[in-house]
Amino acid sequence: KVLIALYENETPFEPVMIDFGDPETRAALAALWPLAKIPVLEDMARGEIVPETTIIIDYLDRDYPGPVRLVPEDPEAAREMRLWDRVFDLHVQAPMQRIVGDRLRPNDQRDTFGVAESRRALTTSLGLVESAATARQWAGGDAFGLADCAAMPALFYADKVMPFGSDYPHATALLERLKARPSVARVLAEAEPWFQYFPQE
Repeated sequence: KVLIALYENETPFEPVMIDFGDPETRAALAALWPLAKIPVLEDMARGEIVPETTIIIDYLDRDYPGPVRLVPEDPEAAREMRLWDRVFDLHVQAPMQRIVGDRLRPNDQRDTFGVAESRRALTTSLGLVESAATARQWAGGDAFGLADCAAMPALFYADKVMPFGSDYPHATALLERLKARPSVARVLAEAEPWFQYFPQE
């Protein structure tokens, strides 16, 4: 999500890969952000530590703006953009991740009830996305922005967990527009070596 924002505005940064199996690397991350979750932005020039994807993108948009404004200046448009950022993170990405997480469990520890509940939640959320996508070019409105940075990973993996097929034509079209965006295409190309580890059914 954050890489899309960085690449969209060609913001210079130095990536640091985190190996959670290495105690020293994990400790270094925890020293920056005690919850030890990624991503975390360390802005050495300003002496700021910025965690959480949405907050990082807000920070970049405000303090390191580029040609593409990721959060509109108009308050109503900004509210709409942030609403859809939350929809994708909390109501598409979250149930999708619970389904994927269950696939990683030993067979005797699977949560069939939880997975069914997550699939129902994901179905409802995708219906909401489908309805909104009928009348807009991008996830949060007519311009690419914060909500699209959230929509891309959420829709990309939701389509793998619960293939859209013909059920969500407008959500599918939005996903295809996102995948064609140069910043997104770059992220996908860089992520390709790790796709083999995505747990299938």
